[in-house]
Amino acid sequence: MNPHPNFESASLPMRQGACCWGRESQLEVSALCSIATKALLALFDGTEMLFSRRITLRGREFRRELASRRRTVVALLGLHRLAGSGQRQPFDLPCIETAVFQDRRWIKGIRDLGILIQFAAEYSPDRLPSLAENFDFAKALEIFPDGREARTAALSGFLAGISHAKLSYRDALPDLTDVAVDTYHLLEANQGANGIFAHAGLPGLFQQPFSNRFGTIADQMHAIYALTTFARAFEIEEPLADALNCANATRALQGDKGQWWFLYDKRSSRVVNRYPVFSIYQNGIAPMALLQLSEATGQNFDDAICSGLSWVAGANELGVDLRDRQHGIIWDSIEPRSRITNFCEHALNFMHNSRKSRDENLRIRFEARPDHFGWLLYALIGFEEKTMAAEAASAG
Repeated sequence: MNPHPNFESASLPMRQGACCWGRESQLEVSALCSIATKALLALFDGTEMLFSRRITLRGREFRRELASRRRTVVALLGLHRLAGSGQRQPFDLPCIETAVFQDRRWIKGIRDLGILIQFAAEYSPDRLPSLAENFDFAKALEIFPDGREARTAALSGFLAGISHAKLSYRDALPDLTDVAVDTYHLLEANQGANGIFAHAGLPGLFQQPFSNRFGTIADQMHAIYALTTFARAFEIEEPLADALNCANATRALQGDKGQWWFLYDKRSSRVVNRYPVFSIYQNGIAPMALLQLSEATGQNFDDAICSGLSWVAGANELGVDLRDRQHGIIWDSIEPRSRITNFCEHALNFMHNSRKSRDENLRIRFEARPDHFGWLLYALIGFEEKTMAAEAASAG
């Protein structure tokens, strides 16, 4: 497959005034990765050898929730990438991996299965045959409810997982082509003509008027990443056009401070609910998806990525740096102070009577989750290495 096919007609011009990936930006990325590693220490449960689902600041103390194996897998993806770059990390990764794999009852859907397949494919390929034996990949779309409902983020996670399996373990697994193509077609059916993905294709009766029209930022970014990985693994270019269509649609809707807004309308390609704005997309999942797409197509998304990073660093509507160095945490999000405020904004935007949330109606959500820091490390470690190598080459 041509690594840089001609998609000029799908590209958008770079936003003027956006930052570039120079030496100062690399230092900022290094600082982000350092905070992410420290945050994972605060989230780690040494007894369970797993990461907690979430920690929340209450007064002056953190309250830690129970462990989450799925979020631990994402944390492991990032920590393995950190270790692979030659940097030190403070965890016993094999012991954490053993804790994840010894009990697989937490796998309740194709999204869970997909992230575990991706991890095994990238960092523990000897476990892939066992996974394929225990979970019938070919029937997963029918077995699990999120597969039957064709939920976009779930389809994306599963498609990304089996695509990584195809890339890393081609000859020791059953042929994955049919299930990959079936998943791709379900995902493709959820995409609107202007590029936006709905949350689900075949939701339950009471959810249908909403789920097959509106999609979250999670749906958009995970779909971009999955389509790009699928195109690479199976050497086809058609999914890249779908990924670019979505990437350009969401980039066109990005906030003037770099916000990746929360909820989108598939039919009108409009933002229908802006908040909460999550840090995990600003400096984790969105960079991961867009950098992967950029590498596959040659299209440049650096302006959008840098704007998202700047939002976390304080160039946001509250003017607050969400990187809390005192606690070694990057805070979860900026959200409305009340559900009523959020509902009113959603209703007004749905009726095409847009009204911006006043800053005094917004607040920081003082929480942190391990998957945020896992995706951050996974996305930015590799990119930092590439930009440093490119800068060294140009200087030489």
